[in-house]
Amino acid sequence: MTDFRTVTDTFSVSPQINPADVAAAAAQGFTLIINNRPDGEAPGQPTGAQIEAAARAAGLDYLNAPVVGRPGPAQVAAVREAVAGAQGKVLAYCRSGTRSICTWAMGQAGAVDRDQLLRLGSAAGYDLSPVI
Repeated sequence: MTDFRTVTDTFSVSPQINPADVAAAAAQGFTLIINNRPDGEAPGQPTGAQIEAAARAAGLDYLNAPVVGRPGPAQVAAVREAVAGAQGKVLAYCRSGTRSICTWAMGQAGAVDRDQLLRLGSAAGYDLSPVI
């Protein structure tokens, strides 16, 4: 079951996806999937390799940028650069979508007004005030 939450016209987040969700993402015009969830975080969770294989098979790009706790500078930079270089819409996921939207928002801070980031997060169902 997909739960893709639109943040901007070109960036969305989602709780954990499975390989079947990748086809839905491709059908909705996503061109890049970003995985912000480390492997083995929960029993039964699909591995990053499984999602990557499904993404590649569907013609999508894939970035593995796992976040444990608060996003670090390396994850923030990787996500910022991947989103900026994407050739279309981007879908980022983790367990609940929170780490994904926080990582993205931290990369947008300074370039996008804080109040706008807070509104975008809220509209997607996330409170970004603790991180930006």
